[in-house]
Amino acid sequence: MSRDLTFHGGRIEAAARLYPDAPRPWLDLSTGINPYAWTPPAGVAIDQHRLPSGEALAELLAAAGAAFGFAGALAAVPGSELALRLLATLDLPRPWHVVTPCYRTHRDALPGAEAIAAARIEAVAAGGGTVLLANPNNPDGRLIAPDVLLSVARTLGERGGMLIVDEAFADALAGASVLPLLRADDPVVVLRSFGKFYGLAGVRLGFVGGERSVVARIAALLGDWPVSATALAYGAAAYRDVAWAERMRLRLVAEAVDLDALLAERGLMARGACPLFRLVEIEDAGAVFARLAAAGVLTRPFEERPDLLRLGLPGAGFGRLEAALAADG
Repeated sequence: MSRDLTFHGGRIEAAARLYPDAPRPWLDLSTGINPYAWTPPAGVAIDQHRLPSGEALAELLAAAGAAFGFAGALAAVPGSELALRLLATLDLPRPWHVVTPCYRTHRDALPGAEAIAAARIEAVAAGGGTVLLANPNNPDGRLIAPDVLLSVARTLGERGGMLIVDEAFADALAGASVLPLLRADDPVVVLRSFGKFYGLAGVRLGFVGGERSVVARIAALLGDWPVSATALAYGAAAYRDVAWAERMRLRLVAEAVDLDALLAERGLMARGACPLFRLVEIEDAGAVFARLAAAGVLTRPFEERPDLLRLGLPGAGFGRLEAALAADG
């Protein structure tokens, strides 16, 4: 298997080169992005001929804050990936810790950070420093209750430390976010992603919220035009579409249950609280990946754990995944 396909999801071009005879179009289950994208209403106007306006940015931040249930400091970024890559420039308290398993970018974001298991978070917090984790987590979908994370953050804060929570998948799961619980003085920075839940990853929009000085520094680094006019317009309209979000959460949970049942029929026991993806552990994961890829179904393998596969929701491709799994015998 090419390392290209284990680096991160969405590498359809690399998969197509490796499996040139696979049926087209590919069914991409490698990213965990919502297969049911939010559709911008016809009235959304985007002026590409002028610089994005400060008023539009303020409207976006207000709409996002309301959707997150958070009235504190918030900055827009062109995708939460960039915010992660800025962390090492912010003079965060040391020592640094990254909770694993995790995104590859988490390991890169804080060079030299100690990798720790989720079970050690509270003990590590007693020593101060910075702790970076995802919640819900990728790739295993682990969810830590927000009140537990808040307690960890306050323990860190007593020692001058900081908690960084990547909530890229939190929109998909009601009650998963720590943002609504935060006080202005809590030493917490939260990263949010627009593209995963709203299914529009190409818009490149994310947010940093929480601890005021960190949010202000990131906003200053990005300047007056942190995101595009398209991101401003789409983001503001989508976050105001509360009814769509509520319906979508219910739909995603129901379809995750259906996916669990389909996988179980093939002897694949899925785990994870996040309804946008499931992780399965199987001895011949590489062979299953290859057979699915030969059928034009791309899943997410892991170089460091060749016994794992992650599958996003197939959406309209459910029958195609079912047929591909059945063909695996």
